[in-house]
Amino acid sequence: MFVHMQLTDTHTHIYYHESSALDEQIIRCKENNITRLFLPNVDSESIDKVFHTTDSYPEICYPMLGLHPCSVKENFKEELTIIEKALRKRSVVAIGEIGLDLYWDKTTLPLQQEAFRIQVAWAKERNLPIVIHCREAFDEQFALLEELKDDKLFGIFHCFTGTVEQAKRAIDLGFYLGIGGVVTFKNAGLDKVVEQLDLKHIVLETDAPYLAPTPFRGKPNESSYLLYVAQKVADLKQLPLEEVAQITTQNATRVFGI
Repeated sequence: MFVHMQLTDTHTHIYYHESSALDEQIIRCKENNITRLFLPNVDSESIDKVFHTTDSYPEICYPMLGLHPCSVKENFKEELTIIEKALRKRSVVAIGEIGLDLYWDKTTLPLQQEAFRIQVAWAKERNLPIVIHCREAFDEQFALLEELKDDKLFGIFHCFTGTVEQAKRAIDLGFYLGIGGVVTFKNAGLDKVVEQLDLKHIVLETDAPYLAPTPFRGKPNESSYLLYVAQKVADLKQLPLEEVAQITTQNATRVFGI
């Protein structure tokens, strides 16, 4: 492996693992030159898990806080109050993951939209990026972003799986595209989209423990597998792996300010 290569996993839920398994995963990350991991929150119950993990591995792990759209229920304002209290006590690098998800439950759309607006306001107050989860809700998500657009709105479209047109629209709104294991799936079509995008708009991610790349598809994902995502992007762009690592890590540094 190249000594000077550095990869960045911009989206990983490694805090779900027990400490012994996590120690081993962190070692494998370092062996694969993955030097920074960004941990998104999903609800009030995962706040402590996120901070325990980032405190345990401060040289490699960075926290973000937000209420995942699938966690937006009737009590979402109570959840947001708990998360905002944590934000006042601890510094984070982003507000996320937040957004819209119409795959599981379309009935909560108005609540998801309100939660998103509130959390975008938090990000703007703190000059932080947002990390967007958007599933089967691109039109609704873009409408919200157009409504909230200003020079303080920026971030990442996590787990981007949209079309080239949707990619360009996200980029025009000031967002990077988070590319993960789906790019390695045979018939997903994301490879054709990535081929047409400039690397300067892309960051890499695993979304571990979900969406493991080929050859681990269907098994639990981990951040060390980011190497397989990076290699696939390098193959698609016909570039050396080190160059993909350098550019995507620079992009992550730019968006997170680290």
